[in-house]
Amino acid sequence: MILHKTSIAVVSLADQLVANIRSYGSCVVAYSGGVDSAVVSKAAHLALGERAVAVTGIGPAVPKREVDIARRVAKSIGIQHVEIATAEMENSEYVSNSPNRCFHCKQELYGVLRGYAEAHGIAAIANGTITEDLSDYRPGLAAADKAGVRAPLVECKLDKDAVRSLARYWDLEVWDKPPSPCLASRVAYGQEVTPERLRMIDQAEQRLHSLGICECRVRFHDGDLARIEVPLEAIETLAEPAIRAWLHEEFQHLGFRYITIDLAGFRSGSLNAGLPVVQ
Repeated sequence: MILHKTSIAVVSLADQLVANIRSYGSCVVAYSGGVDSAVVSKAAHLALGERAVAVTGIGPAVPKREVDIARRVAKSIGIQHVEIATAEMENSEYVSNSPNRCFHCKQELYGVLRGYAEAHGIAAIANGTITEDLSDYRPGLAAADKAGVRAPLVECKLDKDAVRSLARYWDLEVWDKPPSPCLASRVAYGQEVTPERLRMIDQAEQRLHSLGICECRVRFHDGDLARIEVPLEAIETLAEPAIRAWLHEEFQHLGFRYITIDLAGFRSGSLNAGLPVVQ
């Protein structure tokens, strides 16, 4: 349950998080502009002032709209915000898109952040991992561990509800923002990640956003097939004759050969469903 933004409990959580990050001395925050990394950035700014920097990795899998949000939120927080290009597309193991693709992506990101931190005499790197992430299939967590990245939200035992409460308490505009993982997470495992496919996915999702459907995924499958996931209540909208015909034409223009609507609706991480269970 999300705590009321002025409750004593949420104030206590805020104080706890700020105190925890203050103990770092200085830090770089792996900052995407999503609610989790925004909360860490806000707490880091309160704790460390100019000794905290939010760094956003910029690559082909990051939608421009997400970068725009990250810039705006960082400005509202007041934290120094730096954007650095990442080179995960030069890594064949990332491009081949095995189930541990995220490890290679995060390894590149944390390597870039480590270089920035060392160049500027910054002691720690922090990310926005929350407690629920620890029970999900997230190869990126292994990359974080390998790079010695701190997870202040986990260290303070904060789950998604608590993080959203903190974001609302601090008046961050993203407090209720749906999760928006990178575009590469929409490409079915075994299908190569290419700039062209990422562009197709990004622009296809923009078409869905234009219909007022904010929580959606366009999954790229073999044969240039688009599998559209939207909330169940939005499926009827997409099936309306005029909208269906428009989407079909738009998606084909973007490069998709086949366009399908997943009748199971939106599910975060649905491409992981076929993976072996990791104990």
